[in-house]
Amino acid sequence: MTVSHPQPTRLGVVEFLNTRPLIDGLAERPDIELYPAVPSRLAAMLTGGRVDAALVPVIDLARAGGAWERISDAGIASEGETLTVRVFSHVPPESMTTLRVDGDSHTSVVLAQLLWRHFYNRPIAVRDLADGMPQTCESVLLIGDKVVSVPQADWPYCVDLGQAWTQWTGLPFVFAVWAAPVGRVDNASLGQLLSEARDRGLERSVELAAEFAPVHGWTRELAVHYLTQCMRYRITPAAEEAIARFTALAVAEGFVSATGKVA
Repeated sequence: MTVSHPQPTRLGVVEFLNTRPLIDGLAERPDIELYPAVPSRLAAMLTGGRVDAALVPVIDLARAGGAWERISDAGIASEGETLTVRVFSHVPPESMTTLRVDGDSHTSVVLAQLLWRHFYNRPIAVRDLADGMPQTCESVLLIGDKVVSVPQADWPYCVDLGQAWTQWTGLPFVFAVWAAPVGRVDNASLGQLLSEARDRGLERSVELAAEFAPVHGWTRELAVHYLTQCMRYRITPAAEEAIARFTALAVAEGFVSATGKVA
């Protein structure tokens, strides 16, 4: 007699250092499979059924039009400087005209445009960052470990988007949350598992920073500072307010239609 075993739950996860405290211990579980990718690819993985749940950019959750639900109080957020979501520029922020944007990002691209329209009062044109030398552009948005691990050009101006948002709104900023299709049978139990993984990871943040800093190209000292001081991993009431405000602004400015999707 053949005994069938439940299929592992497939999780789409961000492949950057900032996700390590959220997934601590999950790779060792036989009932979980992790599928790492850059943030911009995770929504398509969830839509296409390649994963059962994913750490999706908040803008993609808004664009899902109610098809997904947030399943955990764990997520990736900041309250001030992020270190890894930055605009580098050869001109002052209030003089920028064109921003080349990182293809790894969805949320940060919208965040940048909202900040320049409302915080800097300077609407900007957004273009994809083509292969080549970013330092030849007027301004460029970069996200992820490469902001720290790859030497950047000697840009005279740098804006950290998490810091700018908090200066503007007084709120934290939430970049990504755990989401799954609405009505999926084990969303509640999976959400609990993910929250517990976050709690475990937070207790081990310094240890995780030391272990994974070399893997992601960070120094140990900066990785410790990043995971323990810059990143936030709990969706607090203030973070809920930040998600609501960001989503409302994105809808009002046409980045998301009133029913989801790209407007």
